[in-house]
Amino acid sequence: MKLISLVPVLILSVVFAASPLYAKNAPPVKTPVITPLSVDEVETLVFMREEEKMARDVYLSFYEQLQLVIFTNIASAEQQHMDALKVLLDQYAIDDPVVDNTVGAFTDPGLLALYESLLVNGFVGEIEALYVGALIEEIDIQDLIDAIAESDHTDVIQAYENLLQGSRNHLRAFVRNIESRGLIYEAQYMDQDQVDEILDNPMERKNKGKRKGKKGGR
Repeated sequence: MKLISLVPVLILSVVFAASPLYAKNAPPVKTPVITPLSVDEVETLVFMREEEKMARDVYLSFYEQLQLVIFTNIASAEQQHMDALKVLLDQYAIDDPVVDNTVGAFTDPGLLALYESLLVNGFVGEIEALYVGALIEEIDIQDLIDAIAESDHTDVIQAYENLLQGSRNHLRAFVRNIESRGLIYEAQYMDQDQVDEILDNPMERKNKGKRKGKKGGR
């Protein structure tokens, strides 16, 4: 019994004795190298973060006014988009433009003006609000397409592509709600062919694959 009780002690002694030797011979831990974003990439990322907030705030306001479930559902998705972009801002040590997360608070005066204009249009009624939602998603889709085209960073491109997939699904959801009311949806911001291509395809499932890029967080 005494011999058995000594076994754990002996094992620990060997482990602790070997640890310094292993630590001395172990290769140094490499810190990942992150290539800084360009000035244009920084400006785009900052804008996209607050644009997603604008979409979220509009949808939250519409839900409060109209009680249509689609708005609270998509507002939750927009919050996830905001969170994904916040991760990138933190990773690249970029100041967050969302200094006040209150609904309707914006740093960018252009987004504030757009927010207020969209609310006026959408508060007219359910159909108008759904059209505003579809317009927001068209704008978001085009902005994301442009953002992807200008970026060389793998992690940034992947985040934008995930958001783009979500925005296409949001557009499909809004249009489905519009056309269920007997209306035919026509593009409001993008080319009609681009919108038709999106609407002719089914809802997309989240893409978990990784896209290869030239540089980025590695």
